[in-house]
Amino acid sequence: MEIPSQHSQHRRAEELPLVTDSARVERVEALDEDRTERVVERAAELLDVHGREEWAERVQSEDADWDELVSVIEGEERGHENLLTELSSLKDRYQRPFSSLMSVAIDFEEEFDFVPGQYATMRYEHTPRPYSIASSPNADGIELCVRRVPHGRLTSKLFEDLSEGDRVTVRGPNGDFVLEEPSGRDMAFLATGTGVAPLRSMIKYTFEEGRDEYEGERRDVWLFLGASWKDDLAYREEFEELDDEHENFHFVPTCSREEYLTDWEGETDYVQQTLVKYLVEGAEENLSDDLAEYTAEPAYDIDARIDPGGLEVYACGVNAMVSMLAGAARDLGVPEDHVQYEGYG
Repeated sequence: MEIPSQHSQHRRAEELPLVTDSARVERVEALDEDRTERVVERAAELLDVHGREEWAERVQSEDADWDELVSVIEGEERGHENLLTELSSLKDRYQRPFSSLMSVAIDFEEEFDFVPGQYATMRYEHTPRPYSIASSPNADGIELCVRRVPHGRLTSKLFEDLSEGDRVTVRGPNGDFVLEEPSGRDMAFLATGTGVAPLRSMIKYTFEEGRDEYEGERRDVWLFLGASWKDDLAYREEFEELDDEHENFHFVPTCSREEYLTDWEGETDYVQQTLVKYLVEGAEENLSDDLAEYTAEPAYDIDARIDPGGLEVYACGVNAMVSMLAGAARDLGVPEDHVQYEGYG
C-alpha cells in the first residue's frame, strides 16, 4: 500500500532511517484470483435470463466486445438498470489484468526494526515508492502488500518483472500511524483495499504480544475490511483463521460487487455503514442521519457488540474513504484522541 499522508495523536520520535541495498526479494505471491472463466459464465447466465441468447453466446467468445455490450444496454429504454449495473461490474472485472494484488516478502542481511503500522520505501529499477509494512515486527524481514495501478510507473514493473532473488533498495522505517499503549479499550480496525496492510501488522503483533488482554480482561478486537470482490480482501483466509482461533477477534468483511459473481451472503455496504450494525444497543441514538439508516440486522452472527465510548479506532485506506471512516468514528462517539488514521492516493 502506497502512503503519502498520515494522522496520529500518538507521535513517536524516529531514529534515522536505515538505507540498505542488501535487501533481497524472498517471495512474490498473487493474492487475488484469475476469475475470468467464472465472470464469462456469469455474464452468459445473466444475459440468457434476460432473453439475450445471442449476446450470451457472443460474450463467451475470446474476441467478445464487452464495451459494445454495455453500450447497447445503456442505449435501450429504461428498465434495464440492474442488468446494466451487473454487466458493467462484470466487464470491469473481465478487463482487469491478473494479478492485480500481490504480497512481496523481503529479507535483509542486517536487522530491520520497525513499529507496527510504519512503512518502508522500496526502490526497484531506480523508482522508489513507500509501502506500508504488512508483517509483524516479530517476523523475519518484511512483507508489503501491493496493488497494480493501471499504467503505474512502478507497479507495472513489479507485477511484470519482479521475481524471487531480485535485489531491491529499502529505506525506512517511517511513520507515526502506530498502536496506542495497551489499555482497557476495545480496538476497531477499519480498512478498504490495501489499507489493511498496516492493520495486519498491528493485529498480528497485538495477539503475538498478548496486547489483546489488559489487567486480566480480554479486549475485543474488530477488523472491518471492505473491497469490491472477495479476492480483493487481502489476507482474507488468514483473518478468517484468526477469527476461529480467538473468541475476541471479529472479522467483518464487506464486498460491494461479489454478489454479482457468487452467492455471497456477507456484508455489502461501505465499511462505516457496516460498522453501525454491530454497535451496542442505544449507541444508534448518536448517529447522523446518513448512518442511522444502516442500523439493520448484521450479516454475521457475532456474540459481541461495540461501545464507541470505550473504543480506539485505526482507519486506513484511500484519502477520501479514510476521511469518512475517521469522521464516522468520531460521530459515533469515539474520543478524538483515540481515532488514528492514515490515507493514501
